Amino acid sequence: MRDLVEIGMGRTARRAYELDDIEIIPSRRTRSSKDVSTTWQIDAYRFDIPLITHPTDAIVSPGTAVAVGELGGLGVLNAEGLWARHGDVDEALFRLVQATEDNEDPAAAVKVLQELHAAPLRMDLIAEAIKQIRESGVTVAVRVSPQRAAELTPDLLAAGVEILVVQGTIISAEHVSRDGEPLNLKSFIADLDIPVIAGGVGDYRTAMHLMRTGAAGVIVGYGYTPGVTTTDTVLGIGVPMATAIADAAAARRDYLDETGGRYVHVIADGGVMTSGDVAKSIACGADAVMLGEPLAAATEAPGQGLYWTASSAHPSVPRSLVAEAVDQELDLRKLLFGPSSDPRGVTNLFGALKRAMAKTGYSDLKEFQKVGLTIRG
Repeated sequence: MRDLVEIGMGRTARRAYELDDIEIIPSRRTRSSKDVSTTWQIDAYRFDIPLITHPTDAIVSPGTAVAVGELGGLGVLNAEGLWARHGDVDEALFRLVQATEDNEDPAAAVKVLQELHAAPLRMDLIAEAIKQIRESGVTVAVRVSPQRAAELTPDLLAAGVEILVVQGTIISAEHVSRDGEPLNLKSFIADLDIPVIAGGVGDYRTAMHLMRTGAAGVIVGYGYTPGVTTTDTVLGIGVPMATAIADAAAARRDYLDETGGRYVHVIADGGVMTSGDVAKSIACGADAVMLGEPLAAATEAPGQGLYWTASSAHPSVPRSLVAEAVDQELDLRKLLFGPSSDPRGVTNLFGALKRAMAKTGYSDLKEFQKVGLTIRG
């Protein structure tokens, strides 16, 4: 196999690359960014920018989901998060903020999140949150865990969900369980009339398996955020994103041939922190990116400058810190489209994507997936 290196006698590992390891190569052609389109479509739902929000309460409230939708992206509400468990989410978030301010121990805030998520799920609360999003006219998307997907989905559909995101730290089409009936994604998806996005995955084979379940989109990566996500520390599992995206894109191509034309979207979730990372993710083959911490800087984000992922609330094996992300100084529109005076690539995220596409001569996202790449060093 290509790119195998020996790490010890009789033990090899595959060489893989992060987004920071690659660069986009300019071509002989350029164009005006006014002539560039960043639109994409999944099933019957069309979006102006390739943005899906990471489904964490830190950045997505019903109001934020509406704001993201009105700006052309897709906001995903966590159907097992705070808005599904607490009538007064502001009070719950206040407890979390206080824990970070009053205690230097990083475990203190995680413990509060665990306690908050120990409250029972209430379908009346999540239905009310979904209603708020639905009545705004934007696309309604929610996330459920694989463990509770079968249980919650009928009520979520009745509430008006249009896109379902089945997301865990690691998900497969072939879960083996000695206790209870595991989720059969293929039959689960076949019984639904709405598109399902599933993930995360980190390799070609698992991506192909998920595509064969009928998923409309496959999430690549585990939501890795430097200094926040601890999946690699806790479980020893990590995904070099440039390679993982390229592998999933290869699975998409082969599945397209296998089915005679069924296209499955690849969503990059992890390590996407700057506008350059957004561009590199698309260049590696992603159709859209799932953003987390970069959106915590928006004034609309409910986390009040804090960021965490859903895995931080796991009752026994939390895999995310509650971190102070940034000061909330920009609204979502400026964060996504500028104008920006910050040269670090942390604002005007999708205005910069259009500029990258224009500078390399590509007019739409599908074309830009063919741009040349090089490896640093």
